[in-house]
Amino acid sequence: MNSNIPKHVAIIMDGNGRWGKSRGLTRSEGHYAGAQAMEKVIDGSIELGIEILTLYAFSSENWSRPKDEVNYLMRLPVKFFNQKLPEFIRRNCQIRISGNMESLPKNTKQALERAVEKTKYNDGLIVNFAFNYGGRDDILQAVCAILKEAKQNNLDIENMDEEMFNRYLYTRDLPDPDLIIRTGGEKRVSNFLLWQSSMSRLYFSDVFFPDFDDHHLREAIKGCRDKRIVG
Repeated sequence: MNSNIPKHVAIIMDGNGRWGKSRGLTRSEGHYAGAQAMEKVIDGSIELGIEILTLYAFSSENWSRPKDEVNYLMRLPVKFFNQKLPEFIRRNCQIRISGNMESLPKNTKQALERAVEKTKYNDGLIVNFAFNYGGRDDILQAVCAILKEAKQNNLDIENMDEEMFNRYLYTRDLPDPDLIIRTGGEKRVSNFLLWQSSMSRLYFSDVFFPDFDDHHLREAIKGCRDKRIVG
């Protein structure tokens, strides 16, 4: 891999709803356009030689959005993977999911689990969807799991270190992101990978995610190399 290319890039895909509204469309139509933009970013990541791409697809705070919008966002993975899973398989991508899967609707959970299962032996780009994910929840559930194991005498918490703690996070087995990109103009991390991003470079773009493509991805990586945080 080119040493100038980050190994792990994570993207907060913001601005879908505002993109739709600015064009006289619904927020849901903006989310559909965002799903199409994901394909361009995935293609660009493969071409650049990025090894891991984490996409913030649905945050644990998104449940507070209007019911119709949430319902659409729950149906979107079913539609997306029904259409695109063969392409992921053909391109040797491995799908992973980081987040609380237990509280998802059955059809959504099954679509995500099927994508993971069908691609688990692929060894190309890892596409990690952060779905029903929150950074605080990630840390809290890790602490709860650690305390449970300690109570059962299966874990010596006296010797707990960062490497051991990482094994209990939703992102276990993945390295921390080298670069976190946020689209849509906001300049905050919004509860995304709070533990994992402690040493990550941050790049903020004013471009709404449906308009974000491989060109913008390259610009973000260049900005990362140039030590800029705002695109």
